[in-house]
Amino acid sequence: MSMYALLRSSKEPPSHEQIEESLAGNLCRCTGYRPILDAFRIFAKTDNTLYSYNASTNTSGDAKVICPSTGKPCDCGERVGNDSKDIGTSHPVYKPLSFSEVDGSFYGNRELIFPPELLSRKPHPLYLTGPRGMSWFRPLNLQDVLDLKSRFPDAKLVIGNTEVGIETRFKSIHYQVLIAATHVPELNILRVKEDGLEIGASVTLTELVDTLKQCIAQRDAHETSACSSFVEQLRWFAGIQIRNFASVGGNICTASPISDLNPLWMAARAQFNIIDCKGSVRTVFAREFFKGYRKVDLRHDEILLSVFLPFTRQGEYVKEFKQAHRRDDDIALVNAGMRVFLEQKDDAWSIVDASLVYGGVAPVSLSAVKTEVFLKGKPWTLQTLQGALQVLQHDIIIAENAPGGMVEFRQSLTRSFFFKFFLCISYNIQQKTQVLLGLPNSYKSAVDPYKRPSSKGVQSYECPLNGTAVGLPVVHLSAKLQVTGEAEYADDIPMPSNGLHAALVLSKKPHARIHSLDDSAAKAVPGFQGFFTAKDVPGGNDIGPTVNDEELFASELVTCVGQVIGIVVADTYENAKIASKMIQVEYEELPAVLCIRDALRAGSFHPNSERFLQEGDVDKCFSSGICYKIIDGEVQIGGQEHFYLEPNSTLIWTADGGNEVHMISSTQAPQKHQKYVSHVLGLPMNKVVCKTKRLGGGFGGKETRSAFIAAAAAVPCYLLRRPIRITLDRDIDMMITGQRHAFLGKYKVGFSQEGKILALDLEIYNNGGNSLDLSFSVLERAIFHSDNVYEIQNVRIKGNVCFTNLPSHTAFRGFGGPQGMLITENWIEHIARVLGKRPEEIREFNFQKEGYVLHYGQKLEQCRLQQVFNELKESCDFDTSRKEVDKFNSLNRWKKRGVAMVPTKFGISFTTKFMNQAGALVQVYTDGTVLLTHGGVEMGQGLHTKVAQIAASALGIPVNSIFISETSTDKVPNASPTAASASSDMYGAAVLDACEQIKSRMAPVAAKNRHTSFSELAQACHMERIDLSAHGFHATPDIGFDWRCGKGKPFNYFTFGAAFAEVEVDTLTGDFHLREVDIVMDLGNSLNPAIDIGQVEGAFIQGLGWCVLEEVKWGDPAHQYVRPGHLFTQGPGTYKLPTVNDIPLKFKVSLLKGAPNQRAIHSSKAVGEPPLFLASAAFFAIKDAILAARKETGHEGWFVLDSPATPERIRMACADEFTQPFADSKFRPKLSV
Repeated sequence: MSMYALLRSSKEPPSHEQIEESLAGNLCRCTGYRPILDAFRIFAKTDNTLYSYNASTNTSGDAKVICPSTGKPCDCGERVGNDSKDIGTSHPVYKPLSFSEVDGSFYGNRELIFPPELLSRKPHPLYLTGPRGMSWFRPLNLQDVLDLKSRFPDAKLVIGNTEVGIETRFKSIHYQVLIAATHVPELNILRVKEDGLEIGASVTLTELVDTLKQCIAQRDAHETSACSSFVEQLRWFAGIQIRNFASVGGNICTASPISDLNPLWMAARAQFNIIDCKGSVRTVFAREFFKGYRKVDLRHDEILLSVFLPFTRQGEYVKEFKQAHRRDDDIALVNAGMRVFLEQKDDAWSIVDASLVYGGVAPVSLSAVKTEVFLKGKPWTLQTLQGALQVLQHDIIIAENAPGGMVEFRQSLTRSFFFKFFLCISYNIQQKTQVLLGLPNSYKSAVDPYKRPSSKGVQSYECPLNGTAVGLPVVHLSAKLQVTGEAEYADDIPMPSNGLHAALVLSKKPHARIHSLDDSAAKAVPGFQGFFTAKDVPGGNDIGPTVNDEELFASELVTCVGQVIGIVVADTYENAKIASKMIQVEYEELPAVLCIRDALRAGSFHPNSERFLQEGDVDKCFSSGICYKIIDGEVQIGGQEHFYLEPNSTLIWTADGGNEVHMISSTQAPQKHQKYVSHVLGLPMNKVVCKTKRLGGGFGGKETRSAFIAAAAAVPCYLLRRPIRITLDRDIDMMITGQRHAFLGKYKVGFSQEGKILALDLEIYNNGGNSLDLSFSVLERAIFHSDNVYEIQNVRIKGNVCFTNLPSHTAFRGFGGPQGMLITENWIEHIARVLGKRPEEIREFNFQKEGYVLHYGQKLEQCRLQQVFNELKESCDFDTSRKEVDKFNSLNRWKKRGVAMVPTKFGISFTTKFMNQAGALVQVYTDGTVLLTHGGVEMGQGLHTKVAQIAASALGIPVNSIFISETSTDKVPNASPTAASASSDMYGAAVLDACEQIKSRMAPVAAKNRHTSFSELAQACHMERIDLSAHGFHATPDIGFDWRCGKGKPFNYFTFGAAFAEVEVDTLTGDFHLREVDIVMDLGNSLNPAIDIGQVEGAFIQGLGWCVLEEVKWGDPAHQYVRPGHLFTQGPGTYKLPTVNDIPLKFKVSLLKGAPNQRAIHSSKAVGEPPLFLASAAFFAIKDAILAARKETGHEGWFVLDSPATPERIRMACADEFTQPFADSKFRPKLSV
């Protein structure tokens, strides 16, 4: 949709940069973004078809083009033929491609233009009414606005609804009167005057940017310093879709303390023109307009009319600053607008006037008044800079308990920003006047503007031509439906006419006793149909995937915020939500455990959740004197939100008078939904059916934590005999369904002088939350992966699952493996720093080899680790990269680069033996087509496509003869969840088994006659009464592990991989970008290299979020500004995922060639989870860059960097003179674990 809008609104094909910018607000990290960008680049100034004469002509014969942008005849099209022409870019020409019958080069012919009559339609005043007595007006002139404001003094003016929409939806604010000022000409003026720019309050930010750019192009540079600053700041303001609607006046009057623009208005000497209902206009300087937290100098009878932005004078400079969690489309942590007016006297410059305004440091945009006073009259010198920094340190003070936390980081940014401002102006002066101010060249990169070039990707893989579908890069079976938006998900299924909507009633306390429930207010809500609690459950109220330690509906105690107390059903979802909030719950609060360290102090663990593994004699090794050094340390790893695009959703109904229950659910485990619903309703499983067509992402989050949602909806459905739909809002889904486990690792490692690992003593703890769920199994896999790829002769690992009063945490791609390996790589690097060696040397020196027996007794077979690592070193030219980075770092003080190479070994299988089984049902029809059903769920990972390729190959038919409708418990029973990366292995083998059965039955008939097609053979077999349906089954052989003796073979085989990353870090702010990533994966003989490459890239970007961007914050001892037990990062506004602009500038993925795997179907290997950990290469490259920064201030050697390595952690770890007043070099920013 974003791309479509860009194409329709562009008068010429867009550039690569415009394409990337238009996609920046779209969150879909599991795709890796790269293939989306590559696909859309066919439109980037390489194909003129859309705007050509032949693309879209009108019927009047006047030889003019109908412009897709306006719907009117115009001259924007070029009179060219159908052949695409390169219209001049430095990028390669991309010809339009299509895997379908539609020729992409002629898409212009097939598009409906925007109806011209709508564009030419004259607007009319509007008056609309809404729920709860709301009135909505759209006046067409200023006088009508003022009249309405006079009648309704408390009315809210709205333009793009970008703020009001958030307030009404998420903050439950209700406005009785809204006035849409979008069509008022007096509020939409944009007038360039001789001394400045007059900007109407309703002008959108996009319109403002366009006008500012025109001013910059047309006027002298010294006049447009403020204009340039606004353009640059708006570049990082939200996404283009928001900027298209958000208005100047709305942004100002919202008076957000983190507004990106208000500090600039104040610094740039802007004036606000305010008009009252009588038409009187007064002018207020921006510096005097903001009175307090979201309070401005506007009376009830006044509105903001316009803004006047003066042009800058000769010697006057304005500069913007902003630091956020993520560079693009993110709200600021701290921002600033700064201005200085300098006067030259001989070769010296003195400060006539200065303005320093900060956002994100107080309830309102704050001027550093004392610093401004200090600067006036001072010479523009390094001595003045140092003095100003001293004053600024005490001028802007953030309270220790300030909302948002990160106090030390935010304080340091105030100084860093001013330092950058000084550098920027100083280099500007040097460039213009050749007056030297004593600044070294190594400082200059600190103020070089960041301009992201277009990213590039390279994929390298084999594509065998063996005459079958297996191994070919076949397009995902539902790709067309998904890109057109026609693919159906659970919430798309039409609601039956008598259906009801459900909303959950959730606990607001982390640990409390329920004293009473009162639903009397809810019953008064229109459309209310019922409130159901534990007493209404027909069957068992106890649930759980491994042990029944949860309640469907809390009966007496709640043990986390977000625990389900009951469920409300109503005629609409809005009414159900309103009613659910009207349920009154009285609590008696009890003490809560909110983090791992609290749990350790209190001895709070889940029952029987301790695990222990030992190999060799660790104590003897430590005490023998054989170790050159023994080190110890702690590793903290934060959690991660799944953030699947489709939230949890179920439509459930009864059939046959309530004797059967059917549901369509978004789940990775339909069998678990079947089991939960069966249990809570007291029905046998054979009367409950769960179906799943496809998921909009799962990543483990829909393996177990989706089942209780369906079970909750089942209760009113069964009791009322009416269909029930429940679809969670994003914030509720994030709050109640659990996340990737936070981990705490405590290690003690002994090693030789050469770096050989001799002994490891490790304690690991994961935060399980308020129920066990899968936390025990997650802990086990973390223990199995705590060696990563290294030989360790003496190992002792103890682990335990902590009980905390947080929602139960659960499976997430990697299932504990990444956490175990990240702990390992931290102590590997610790060894390297102690020995003064590169971590890559220590890693390679300790690699496991063929035949090595792992610490849990499994022998390593087909070990391609060294081969993968060698290929990666050659591909990325590591030695050259290392030298280039070192050279860059020697020449740049405030920008640093780092590199790292990290390997991985990931075990493939469920570690619980019985789950390694799979079933499939294959049915051949007489027309030669095949209906295939198996127990796996398609969630975007291409499972159905791979399975169809296997079936097509086995039966010797095209892939398009195979159809996979859905996953259903009444077709394949007792299926394991689609998880553990093993689904293609298991279900592919089960399908192959069924196909082989059918082929063996068809063989005698085939031998009798020569059939010209498979359909002819199928018809002949049917006539011979041959069964053309078969159930296939596969159980992974030769696996199993016994925890009693700590030995066994938990994994069928291992997937190996390695990644190289190069980053560049702005040490003054903590900002970074990935310059290059190179990945080599051993995936055997790939079943589908296109899908596998996509999985590798998607896993890497999702892992990048886990390692460096996505920070989960809970109301715990580390975040006291958050209510206890509540999730602070409850949506994309506070929880930051990687965007399209976070992917590497160069992204190369290679699949190891000539490396068949004899342990899986068609010699392939699993791909879903193994690549995710490789994103830690970016984490350790960042750490390498920080090390270079720390050396500048004498802080050499080992230091701790917790993950995720957010800008806060990066900046504070750089430990320089700007952080020193607020934190020492060992400071560790707070983290929820």
